[in-house]
Amino acid sequence: MTSQAPETRIVNTWRVACDGSEGALGHPRVWLQIPQDKGWVECGYCDCKFVHKEFEGKV
Repeated sequence: MTSQAPETRIVNTWRVACDGSEGALGHPRVWLQIPQDKGWVECGYCDCKFVHKEFEGKV
C-alpha cells in the first residue's frame, strides 16, 4: 500500500485557512501564517504545504 504525497498549494496571501478540502471527511479549519522569510507553511493535520506565490519554484 502506498500513500499519496501531501498536496502543495500556491497562494496569494500570507495567512491561509486549511480544512482538509474533503468536506465532512476533512479536519477542523485551522488558520496558518506563512513566514515571510521562509515562504511556506505546512498544515499540522493533513501536511498540505502552502507556498506563497513569491516563493514558487524556490522551495
